[in-house]
Amino acid sequence: MREPGGPFSRDCVRLWAIVALAVTICSGLTGPWTALGADQNQASETVRPEVGNPLQAAQELIKAHKYKQALAKIQEADSAKDKTAYEAYVIERLRGIAAAGAGEVDLAAKSFESTIASGRLSAPDKLKMMEATAELYARAKDYPHAIAWASRYLKEGGTSEEVRRVLIQAYYLSGDCSGAEKELHAELHADESAGRAPPEDRLQLLASCYLQQADKPRYAAALEELVTYYPKQEYWAELIYRIQTKPGFSPRLGLDVYRLKLALGISSSASQFVEMTQLALQAGFPVEAKSIIDRGFALGVLGVGADAERQRRLRELATKSAAQDQKTLGQSEEQAAASAKDGTGLVNTGFAYVVGGQIDKGIDLMEGGIRKGGLKHPDDAKLHLGIAYLRGGQKEQAMQTFKSVQGTDGAADLARLWILYARRAT
Repeated sequence: MREPGGPFSRDCVRLWAIVALAVTICSGLTGPWTALGADQNQASETVRPEVGNPLQAAQELIKAHKYKQALAKIQEADSAKDKTAYEAYVIERLRGIAAAGAGEVDLAAKSFESTIASGRLSAPDKLKMMEATAELYARAKDYPHAIAWASRYLKEGGTSEEVRRVLIQAYYLSGDCSGAEKELHAELHADESAGRAPPEDRLQLLASCYLQQADKPRYAAALEELVTYYPKQEYWAELIYRIQTKPGFSPRLGLDVYRLKLALGISSSASQFVEMTQLALQAGFPVEAKSIIDRGFALGVLGVGADAERQRRLRELATKSAAQDQKTLGQSEEQAAASAKDGTGLVNTGFAYVVGGQIDKGIDLMEGGIRKGGLKHPDDAKLHLGIAYLRGGQKEQAMQTFKSVQGTDGAADLARLWILYARRAT
């Protein structure tokens, strides 16, 4: 699966957003340099000309996006002797903006920290400055500080979703998957409660956390969430692979894996089309085998290259076998299946009718076979009946049948994937 994206993959865009945010915080710093956000009961504070004049020039340079020149003017103001606490505060506040604009991330973050620590910011401006600080540290890949400031921002009442994403990504990139997972679950739970689809990148990140922790069951569960909301072939292919390679998965379900892939339209190679065809013939479903290999030829996957002749011979075999099966599939075979000691014959005959296009008749036989019992693999029969219902447009019946499939050999896992597919199928 692709490495999940996140806010740090948009550094340039976010940097300018941080600068814009900082500028809004400091937009009130105009002459005569009255303290913004200070206690209104206190007398207004001002700065001396040797500090205020270069700062005024720096602010004009910031407005003109000349950030490096602004930093030089701010340094000129900072060189004044015996600065007051308010003068130091204004200097750091402007230096943070200019440094952010100039791309000097570390300097900007430290200046914002000093501004926050001054105690002079109003509550809203303090939160905005914390947001900018967290994002700056994240951009500098200083993840411990990014985590600290993002956490503090949220703890003090901040509600920016971007900051929460910074926190999650910082946890993840610092190797703290448990921290990232905790925050992700909180975010995803909020989406669920609000009836919103969870963002794709959040689910990607959660899946990646589980993958890094080698937590295969929860990784598969995260993939199931991805295909539920974002049914891309790459997610489906990864999920099916994880199910198929799960310990205890039975090889006899190989054809069923291919049936799901065909339904999903997941691309298959020539060798896979050949294997599917052969498995269908071996399972006693030549009509299905013919439809599979015909599809391979129609897609241009088969009938070309060094193996083209062998593929044509397999197609001829499947076609001949399908024609013979259509001749023998009838009342005599149904009677033989009905007189058998168990329901295996009825189930198989019924499914043969289904893949041959006689779905309603096939479903009746399959239902009878399951009721009769004595099946070696009853969950396989239920899985195939669910597929039959789905092919017949009986979606709700298919869903209920898939839900009844149990066991640990892979049938139940495949049934669950068919449910996810059915929910999206029209």
